[in-house]
Amino acid sequence: MEAIAEILSSSLMQRALLAALLVGAAAPVVGTFLVQRRLALLGDGIGHIALTGVAAGWLVGAVVGLTPRDVLALPGAMVAAVLGAVAIEWVRAKGRITGDVALAILFYGGIAGGVLLIQIAGGTSSNLMSYLFGSIATVSPTDLYWTAGLALLVLVVGFGLRGPLFAVSNDEDFAKASGLPVQLLTSVLAALAAVTVTVAMRVVGLLLVSALMIVPVATAQAFARSFSRTMAWASGIGVVVSVVGLCITYLYDLPPGALIVVLAIALYALASVLSHRRRVRLHARDGGADDGEIAPPGRVDDVHLADHDDSPAAHGESWRS
Repeated sequence: MEAIAEILSSSLMQRALLAALLVGAAAPVVGTFLVQRRLALLGDGIGHIALTGVAAGWLVGAVVGLTPRDVLALPGAMVAAVLGAVAIEWVRAKGRITGDVALAILFYGGIAGGVLLIQIAGGTSSNLMSYLFGSIATVSPTDLYWTAGLALLVLVVGFGLRGPLFAVSNDEDFAKASGLPVQLLTSVLAALAAVTVTVAMRVVGLLLVSALMIVPVATAQAFARSFSRTMAWASGIGVVVSVVGLCITYLYDLPPGALIVVLAIALYALASVLSHRRRVRLHARDGGADDGEIAPPGRVDDVHLADHDDSPAAHGESWRS
């Protein structure tokens, strides 16, 4: 109890906890759509190109004489990530390049651009380390305002448009036939992913942000039986691992971002074991314990996501309603 009181009495930890809570809630919301689209690594690619935005913010700050020079790092990362994600999605949709090539461009171009621009700005590669791996202890009030605003935007748009975004993520051809603006919705989803990467930059770092977006979703799929429930469970799991991980690092000298991701993966491993045991029991109860193989983790839940979603399309209604 004394440790909890000490954590809550620190203004630094108050900001860090709020940032962790917001990021933990928002990141898996977007990750749910990315998993459905089989673009789990998109967050990694956007994270790399956001690094170019961080360095560009440093460069602008150096040119205009701002103090500290990284005051524009977060806005620069957001602009670069959104523009890059939307541009790549547009090019991919036009059939100019495939998804894996688009991700490769984001990966390599983002890192190269970031290293080059930070050198031009008078900094070194070490100045980028806190953005690559997270530095939640350095969250300033300004950073918190940005994080809160962007996280709330992600939550409102993600939950508010979950029906149309699910349709696009599940089957673009069906969504197009239903009259949905597929190109606009995919661009919105790409922009949401970019904003999420920017939001999570300070908490887990650009290199680890994709894990916080995807792993809680994989964990939620072990038990949830609809798309909306998966999203809600994933968001809750993200909050738990983020807050718990941050509190542990307050007591022990450990890197917060890495610990948060390790906790998320450990929870996924536990959920996978429990889910597998449950399927084995159900298989045995149905009298088929010796017949065939048990479905691999996630397979059953993917079917449920597609077939038993509580979206309007699942009940024959229009997506516009």
